[in-house]
Amino acid sequence: MPDLKKAQAIHLFRKMCEIREFENSASENYRDGNMPGFIHLSIGQEACAVGACAALEPEDYITSTHRGHGHCLAKGADPKRMMAELFARDTGYSKGRGGSMHIADMSKGILGANGIVGQSLPLAVGAALTSQTKRQGRVAMAFFGEGASGSGVAHEAMNMAALWNLPVVFFCEVNRYAELSPFSVHCPIENISDRASAYGFPGETINGEDVIEVYECAKLAVNRAKQGKGPSLIEAKAFRWHGHYEGDPQKYKTPEERDSPHDFDPLEYFAAKLAPGMGIEIAELTQIKAEEKKKIQDAIVFAESSPPARLSAIAEDVFDEVR
Repeated sequence: MPDLKKAQAIHLFRKMCEIREFENSASENYRDGNMPGFIHLSIGQEACAVGACAALEPEDYITSTHRGHGHCLAKGADPKRMMAELFARDTGYSKGRGGSMHIADMSKGILGANGIVGQSLPLAVGAALTSQTKRQGRVAMAFFGEGASGSGVAHEAMNMAALWNLPVVFFCEVNRYAELSPFSVHCPIENISDRASAYGFPGETINGEDVIEVYECAKLAVNRAKQGKGPSLIEAKAFRWHGHYEGDPQKYKTPEERDSPHDFDPLEYFAAKLAPGMGIEIAELTQIKAEEKKKIQDAIVFAESSPPARLSAIAEDVFDEVR
């Protein structure tokens, strides 16, 4: 069993529960017509976000994707403000103007989710270059999926990070589908991590169902970056329970994948395979689930009771005065 204290492991489980409850509530409220636009949920991928972000310090950076709720929550974003943003309320992170795909919190090192596939990588490279230039000692972590791994900008970002020996970790969540395309349709290799060798930095493939394995691998990569040894690529094998977007009929999935997504479940994996060896009782996990469910219920109430986004605020926080 990895050398992780019980309290730390419980914290990881709690964060996974927070994400699961947030995503389940978002799905339900979207179906009920309470949220405008589109949402892309990360149910099944909780261990990736939580394990990776647990390896970071508060001042470190993350860049996220269109499927970024879990990343933001794992890095410390406020679920109330996040839910308010999804509800298009004035108390949301972007005052209800950005929605699900554009949540950012600079005070937490969350440089923003992003609706453009692959754009998390160059943004993280830029943040890492800033850290290196200013000698801040911060690491940037770019989350992206296997679909984004084939984009030109992803290769450019990894190549530049290697050339300049930047403190950045590229974290690829392989959830088996690039939007509507199965992995085998768009990727000619078995492991995305194999591509790291082309840039001269380490690549590792891990089990994205095991939050502790994710944490330990991410911690090694983060420490390596902080020691001035440059970038790393982590590939976490996971499974996306829901469709690419809410309402997606998922015709591209096999019947088994559609009917039995729970066969891949980071929360159940923790309870069955990790908790017993760390002296964590099922009753403790049940209590944590209840507490996180209540937290997200409170976030829903906050969002529902918040005023709607204001048309008058459309240009706020967009322009700055020329000094």
